[in-house]
Amino acid sequence: MSVFPDFEGLSGIAELREVVGALLTFVLVIAVLMLIVSAIIWGVASSNGNQASAVKGRTGVLVCLGAAILAGGAMTWMNWLIDLGEQL
Repeated sequence: MSVFPDFEGLSGIAELREVVGALLTFVLVIAVLMLIVSAIIWGVASSNGNQASAVKGRTGVLVCLGAAILAGGAMTWMNWLIDLGEQL
């Protein structure tokens, strides 16, 4: 008895890459826009001496950077898993 993997089971890989790429684009565009807004709020609040808003702006900047890093890492990980699955 010989057992072989079903290579036809992964037929939607090209569509999956397109969907993940499109989602990555949306996430990165929104992250950059929010980064700009948060940086402006941080700068204006710091120059006016409003420390509560400055802390919120700084937190927004850090969250946006973290979201962009996680989105890029998720795309890299997804491509690695797809490539690994194609080698099986």
